[in-house]
Amino acid sequence: MKEARIAKVSGPLVIAGGCLGAKMFDMVRVSEKKLIGEIIELKGEEASIQVYEETAGIGPGEPVYLTGEPLSVELGPGLVSEIYDGIQRPLDVLQGVSGEFIARGVDVPGLNRTKKWHFKALRKPQEQVSAGDIIGEVEETPLIKHKIMVPPGVNGEISDIKEGEFNIQECIARVKGASATHEITMMQRWPVRKPRPIKEKFAPVEPLTTGQRVIDTFFPIAKGGTACIPGPFGAGKTVTMHEIAKWSDAQVIVYVACGERGNECADLLLSFPDLKDPRTGRPLLERTVIVANTSNMPVAAREASIYTGITIAEYFRDMGYSVAVMADSTSRWAEALREMSGRLEEMPGEEGYPAYLSSKIAEFYERAGKVACLGSEGRGGALSIMGAVSPPGGDLSDPVVQATLRVVKVFWGLDDKLANARHFPAINWLLSYSLYHDNLREFLKNNVAEEFIGLRAEAMRLLEEESSLLEIAHLVGIESLSFEDRLVLEVAKSIREDFLHQNAFHEVDTYTSLAKQYRMLKIIMEFYRLSREKIKEGVEFERIIGLPVREKISRLKYIAEADMGHFKEIEEELARSFQA
Repeated sequence: MKEARIAKVSGPLVIAGGCLGAKMFDMVRVSEKKLIGEIIELKGEEASIQVYEETAGIGPGEPVYLTGEPLSVELGPGLVSEIYDGIQRPLDVLQGVSGEFIARGVDVPGLNRTKKWHFKALRKPQEQVSAGDIIGEVEETPLIKHKIMVPPGVNGEISDIKEGEFNIQECIARVKGASATHEITMMQRWPVRKPRPIKEKFAPVEPLTTGQRVIDTFFPIAKGGTACIPGPFGAGKTVTMHEIAKWSDAQVIVYVACGERGNECADLLLSFPDLKDPRTGRPLLERTVIVANTSNMPVAAREASIYTGITIAEYFRDMGYSVAVMADSTSRWAEALREMSGRLEEMPGEEGYPAYLSSKIAEFYERAGKVACLGSEGRGGALSIMGAVSPPGGDLSDPVVQATLRVVKVFWGLDDKLANARHFPAINWLLSYSLYHDNLREFLKNNVAEEFIGLRAEAMRLLEEESSLLEIAHLVGIESLSFEDRLVLEVAKSIREDFLHQNAFHEVDTYTSLAKQYRMLKIIMEFYRLSREKIKEGVEFERIIGLPVREKISRLKYIAEADMGHFKEIEEELARSFQA
């Protein structure tokens, strides 16, 4: 390691002289304590270093060790079910080394070096392979088969491949290239700021189902898509993110708690091992990687945690999996950027954030997508990114919200009025939008029902109409509205309370499949259609809204997925009620 010297310390920013030959984003070790840092600015021999640990007690003249390598993560078997800090140090190992509080300068590897994994070879000697080809697999958890891939930049003929028990550093295969023979291990290292290579990106056409009705029916996100969920404190961002992490049909979840409060993170860690995946019945932690960089950890490390999480997610995407990343919240990351920008004395942009905030956020979300992975097998993977944003006071004109909205395709706008009225998820249906409706039309038509799209549009129209009718009703009283308008208010109320409102802590209501969402909406809209016909025939309005079947409509959400036959019974009862 080459040595430089500290010239100045300003919080998480350390300026060092004598850094000739260093490169941008190289990792360094600061002082005798060997704190982890990253070079973020170079001026001649002087380097500005962002330190990812507490710098108290460190002063000028102390050494800075240059590693000559970029900040990288270790990728290989052992990632799934692991809980890391922002710079990929496993928290359970850190606790063993430094006790309840993380000591400074503790250097532990991201992956276990001693654990043996059973490697099953899928290729034979003399076969030609190229970068990205799968040469074998390891059963990492009962839910995830970890595919061992040829690293990027390696092509040639397999000269030797073994099967059996190995640790991640042992050679499992040799690939003879044009100029050298490469030894392949089960571990790869990858720089966090550099996107992993792909062959091609496609338009996403399949929904990422989350089990949340307001999202899946009205504001869906596609596999390989991007979404943001801004809102004030207490409006339910974290609970919504936890729900999506629990129930979405992505095969791998990477949850980045970026500056999230420790107690919320603890809730995530306590609930995931106990919760069962609805599709397999296995614990959810068996398909989850958690990067826990809570609010009481160093502020600067929040930036690293975002990149650590997305790089791990790209690695699983390259195996051909559908991966979902939850970043909670990107505002905390932006605050870390603002602090570093201020200490570097850069020209501030809006509200003190750096002028390059928009490009940093765009760079992060651009790593999402449905892709053709490297390799000759022709496999595809998808990486979806959902970011929570916490603007001060829920102000949606905040620079972080606006910069995010310019790049994401789905906006789930949380509303404190809905949250105060205990309507959860508190996603405001009049503010939110999804730009994936057209992409997903064909999938929904073929896999759910052809009329689902029409029902959704009709329900959305009623909710918008309700908003303007309520203003009139406040002025002139609800009795002065026509029966047709009063019916719109009744049905819109049913859509809000019986369909959009969802209880995250009720064992049946917490998750709703697309098929059940369609059946629920169909019954509500059928009630509206039949009621409108009867009003035109002159039937009393009070008789229609007093029908006993309405009680059953209000309890549709509590019908279990296994008892879908009840929907048919309620549809028949609805038809009989109106015939009578």
